[in-house]
Amino acid sequence: MSTPYPEAPADRAPEPSLKSLSLKAQAEPREPAPRLTGARMARFLSYYRPHLPLLAADLACSILISATALALPLCANFVVRRLASGHTGPALMGDIYGFGALMVALLAVQALANIFVDYQGHMMGARMEAALRQDLFEHYQKLSFGFYDRQRVGQLMGRITGDLFNISELYHHGPEDLAIAVLKFTGAVALMMSLDAPLTLLILAAVPFAAAYALVFSGRMHRALRQVRARIGAINERVEDALLGIRVVKAFTNEALETRRFAEENRRFLDTRRRGYRSEAFFSVGLGTFAQLITVTVVVIGAAHITRAALSAADLVTYLLCAAILTDPIGRVVNIVRLSQEGLTGFHRFMEIMELTPDIGDAPGAKALAGVRGAISFRDVSFAYRPGGRRVLDRFSLEVAPGEFVALIGYSGVGKTTLCSLVPRFYEADEGQVLIDGQDVRGLTLASLRQAIGLVQQDVYLFAGTVAENLRYGRPDAPFDDVVRAAQHAHAHDFIMSLPDGYDTDIGQRGVMLSGGQKQRLTIARVFLKDPPILIFDEATSALDNDSERAVQAALHTLAKGRTTLVIAHRLSTVRHADRIVVLTDQGVAEQGTHEALMAAGGAYAALYASRASL
Repeated sequence: MSTPYPEAPADRAPEPSLKSLSLKAQAEPREPAPRLTGARMARFLSYYRPHLPLLAADLACSILISATALALPLCANFVVRRLASGHTGPALMGDIYGFGALMVALLAVQALANIFVDYQGHMMGARMEAALRQDLFEHYQKLSFGFYDRQRVGQLMGRITGDLFNISELYHHGPEDLAIAVLKFTGAVALMMSLDAPLTLLILAAVPFAAAYALVFSGRMHRALRQVRARIGAINERVEDALLGIRVVKAFTNEALETRRFAEENRRFLDTRRRGYRSEAFFSVGLGTFAQLITVTVVVIGAAHITRAALSAADLVTYLLCAAILTDPIGRVVNIVRLSQEGLTGFHRFMEIMELTPDIGDAPGAKALAGVRGAISFRDVSFAYRPGGRRVLDRFSLEVAPGEFVALIGYSGVGKTTLCSLVPRFYEADEGQVLIDGQDVRGLTLASLRQAIGLVQQDVYLFAGTVAENLRYGRPDAPFDDVVRAAQHAHAHDFIMSLPDGYDTDIGQRGVMLSGGQKQRLTIARVFLKDPPILIFDEATSALDNDSERAVQAALHTLAKGRTTLVIAHRLSTVRHADRIVVLTDQGVAEQGTHEALMAAGGAYAALYASRASL
């Protein structure tokens, strides 16, 4: 059943200490193994559908592998019987060489079938893995901010890499190993029954005990594997935090602290792997020993039967070869159990994400936003980041006219950023309405709504790649002349041309090669190129030096001409020329008006302006 995920709380709990993390890990109850429901099984099998011809060929080759393996003991039986017959001469040698050639041919067929199964089977699994990864990534794109507020990128990456590889191994090896195991086991047992039924029944009587042994330790392996997945995700999180924040780490000389944190996660991961490997060792060695016991039993009891003339030497050789074949299905069953545990664990983690319902999406009958004038209305809007949590907005109302430049100011936590996040539906209002040109944003398609909005944030994000690729992010097909024009409007063209390769310069991950002001101007140029009718600036200049701030402000005012603009400002110099300044408090709108009118009123804005005059 699909379930929407909860939104993130507004106030985060403090990060637990390493000691508390260790105690928590020890106290955590074991998570019960998930059940493979009918719906999930149908979804699991659906990925075979595009590859049914290849799957059929793979299974056909598996049948060939089994058939040739069973034919070899029969050929050996014939050769030994001919030797025991007492005949000599060219006829005997002809038969021996003839069957030798037949056995070589069977081995050649078996080798070709194995090559097909190994190569094409793996390629089938790889294609299915690629399809799973594509589906998961596309679903990641659909999930809204509320999901990412409470998730770590390291955990999400673990689901899209290691988990899916394990699923692909199950997809590939599961059917073929099962087919080979069943065919070899039934064929070998049938041959062994025809040669010595009492001995075969004795061997088969021990199989349930081996199965019970395997179930106990496979269960322990399964629990350990689920914990390993979680620990890998935790390690990814730790590495991600440390490497993305490497400049902060070095600035505070906290390399030793990060090393200790990583060592703690690494130790927990090692402990989990230790438990898993111990169970796997008992599992594998136990079944391997059982297979060897079969061989010893056949040799001892078979020899005794020969002395009583109940079994011939040729039949004993054939029986031993069949017993050797019998150990291969046992090994394949071990592999199937291992792959099933790893693959199904990965598939359950895959489905945990795929079954999440995006809490923000296109409503039935949603309309495209067209002919945008840019009027924005907030009508009795209430919002909290989690059900029952503190309301960031409580029955908030505000009207913004088309083309108006409105600045939102106030102390941290009064809901400025939240308010602007409701317009493009990054979050959904709990109560009330957010309207654009009189249309409730919940009745508009997300694509058309967000295409009409340009967002410039304080936390600039640039993708790894060239300057031109980053500028074209909003319009991938934009001509180069439009790219240059957008950069010129954003006062970015001159510094771009000073880069080693101009617009083709690779700026590194997150634009690490650029200054803060340069990165900010590139994001403004990106919005220029998108050319939206509505703009939202969220603290776009608060972290810049004075020279960079002046350049960015000039770009912002150029971009804002003729567009509806919402600006969240920390530095009040940014909004002195706004058409309207709205001062927000915990109770809503405290006052609003032009800079001159609010300063003359001597109210909340004047107090804020005085307190930030030095900024």
